[in-house]
Amino acid sequence: MFEKILAPSDASEISELVLPYLEELGARVSSEITLLHVYPPKMSSFSESMAQYMEHTARGLQDSVGEESKVNYLVLNGRPSDAIIYHALEENFNVIVMATHGETGVGHWGLGSTVDKVIRGTSKPVLLVRARATRAVRKDGLLDRIVVPLDGSRIAEVSLPYAEELALSLGAARRREVTLIEVVSPTYRAAKGGAFIRGLYTEVELERLKGKTADYLEKAAAGMRSKGIEVKCEVLVGDEAEEIMKFSEEGGANLLAMATHGISGFSRQFLGKVAERILHHGKITLMLIKPA
Repeated sequence: MFEKILAPSDASEISELVLPYLEELGARVSSEITLLHVYPPKMSSFSESMAQYMEHTARGLQDSVGEESKVNYLVLNGRPSDAIIYHALEENFNVIVMATHGETGVGHWGLGSTVDKVIRGTSKPVLLVRARATRAVRKDGLLDRIVVPLDGSRIAEVSLPYAEELALSLGAARRREVTLIEVVSPTYRAAKGGAFIRGLYTEVELERLKGKTADYLEKAAAGMRSKGIEVKCEVLVGDEAEEIMKFSEEGGANLLAMATHGISGFSRQFLGKVAERILHHGKITLMLIKPA
């Protein structure tokens, strides 16, 4: 699932935030890592300097990962988002790793521009490193405290194999922790008089719902536990997006891996409402996986 990694770069300080993560993945998983820079036609005069920058960056990354992984670089001409999406699909990359500050900015890729377009347009999982998060340091551990939100659906469970592979890649000597969470709402919707009304669960009803949810999470955790991965299960109550962000950020997680519940239509894929809010307001590294 991480054999071929595509890491687009706009040669900014922001885009270099992905390098510790690429080093970590390259050291843990035997991968082929390709650093990609795409320059629009009006910037063609900088193509040679960009090639030199990419070569230098690729060489440094190769030195860091050693012989476990192979690092390439590529400089293309075109519209960045389109070129990234096309290249990821055409060359069958497993995952795209990108960085963003979460705002649109001149000269940088931010949500609402290239990063946002790639996330929405690609069918590949995207690992998104946020500039507003604490800067990653490998010795402190990267991608080893993983939170996976579930909702009882098969779609949400597509994130489980990715969390499992990352955890297993650490080896038995290092702690590898995955937490499965599900958020239950304290309210319900019901049809009445031709309209929907929202009601509040009683304390007994809510406890019964939390019990069923806990049973589901325990079953979902069984596969990873059988392989030696430490898996915790947590049932939360409240607004889905808010509770997921609060739990992952305050609980010390360094990766939130979740399915998008995307739907396809007219060549566009749309994020689910919960993933959309977390994408734009969350603070920790986020991996978005679209169901096949």
